[in-house]
Amino acid sequence: MSFVVEKMEQYFHINYEFDVAAVQERIAQQVAGQTAGYICVADANILQQVHNDLSYRKVVEGAMFSISDSSWVPVFLRWIYGIRRRQYCGSMIFKDIIEMKRYRQFFMGTSTKTLNALKSNLVKMDPAIEYMTFYELPYLDVEDFDYPAIAEMVNRDTPDIIWVALGAPKQEIFMSKLQPYLKRGVQIAVGAAFKFYSGQDEKRAPKWIRRTKLEFLYRVYADPKKQYARCKQIVCSLPRILREERRRKNAVL
Repeated sequence: MSFVVEKMEQYFHINYEFDVAAVQERIAQQVAGQTAGYICVADANILQQVHNDLSYRKVVEGAMFSISDSSWVPVFLRWIYGIRRRQYCGSMIFKDIIEMKRYRQFFMGTSTKTLNALKSNLVKMDPAIEYMTFYELPYLDVEDFDYPAIAEMVNRDTPDIIWVALGAPKQEIFMSKLQPYLKRGVQIAVGAAFKFYSGQDEKRAPKWIRRTKLEFLYRVYADPKKQYARCKQIVCSLPRILREERRRKNAVL
């Protein structure tokens, strides 16, 4: 069973939903419909992966929709289409859903240490989270997980929202492989949100840096070993990505 989202828009081969109210309504519909689905939180890394890897593009296309984790995608859309859209990143949707105190949730990925710290902080936001499941996934290649066994555990728990934090592109592939075994629930890949809200390791850039859309530089500074190569690849791919989107726009006109 699926639901039609009228406002969903496709740019850069990604089906985006920019309207926050529509995002929350679609999640509520999917939960009420007792079916399984997943949402991609599309950052710049996903943007370039979608263009460079057709099999990964199919994974992202298989999502209910994607939200724009990148603050630069709205800028690109203003340049190319003259339209105004807003970022809705992983830490934002994570915070919004936690603060709703509406859903039973399941948290998986990252380390036990981070998960314990995350739980401790989230319980302050919603005491009911004390009785929800936090599960450390084993460190495996994405092809090697025992998806039926993981799904059996999740299905027993009957969560409405299943948070997955493995980092892109691994977490999106993980969700697509797990979905066929799930009876219900919306999987959402949130990347670094677990670490942000655990109070350990990674922290979001200060607001003034985010307002200038330079959070990627802050991440490179904070974790150069991981982020430098990724940012270099994104920057090198970006001119081609923008040219292709302009061609798509002109082909429609």
